[in-house]
Amino acid sequence: MLDRFDVAILDECQRDGRLTNAELAARVGLLAAPCWRRVRALEESGYILSCWAEIDRHRIGLGVLAFVRLAAERNAANITRLLEDAVCALPEVVSCHSISRTGTFELQVVRPDLEAFSRLARKVLLNQPHVKDLQTSFSLGEVKSGGALPLDYLGRREKPLGPFRGPPRTKMACQGLS
Repeated sequence: MLDRFDVAILDECQRDGRLTNAELAARVGLLAAPCWRRVRALEESGYILSCWAEIDRHRIGLGVLAFVRLAAERNAANITRLLEDAVCALPEVVSCHSISRTGTFELQVVRPDLEAFSRLARKVLLNQPHVKDLQTSFSLGEVKSGGALPLDYLGRREKPLGPFRGPPRTKMACQGLS
C-alpha cells in the first residue's frame, strides 16, 4: 500500500525525472537516505518503470504524427502475437495499443513528412503479417502530450459516479419553481 510519501515521490519523479535524491527528499519532506530507499522500493515493485528524456520530435525533424488503426485478418492468439511482434520491432511506431475491437491495434507513428509516412504505410505497415486493413488520421497539432498521471485518488476511496442528474438544487433555486 502506498503512503503519502510514496505518492509524493511518484508525483515529483514524473514531473521532473532529473531531480537529485537530495532535491527529491526536500520536496517530499524526507531525509535523503529514507527517500532513496523508498525510490528503490518503488522501482523494484514496478511503480517506477524508467526515467528518460522527452525529446521534441519537431526539433529532430519528425514533423508527422499519424494515428494508424491496423485490423488483423483473423482474431486468433498466434496471429495477434505475430502482428504485435512485427509492430513492436518498428522504431517509427512510438506507441501501440490493442483496442476494444476484435484484432485491432491503434498505433502512433512518427515520420519526417507525409511522403516518408506514405512509404512506410505502403511498403511496411500494409505488409505486416495478417494485416487486413489500415486507416490513418494525422495530428494537426498537439494539445496535450506526455502529461503526468493523476495520483490524487491514491490512498482514498472514490465514490462511484452515478447517473448525471444535473446540478444540485438548492432550496432557493427550488423556491422559484413552485
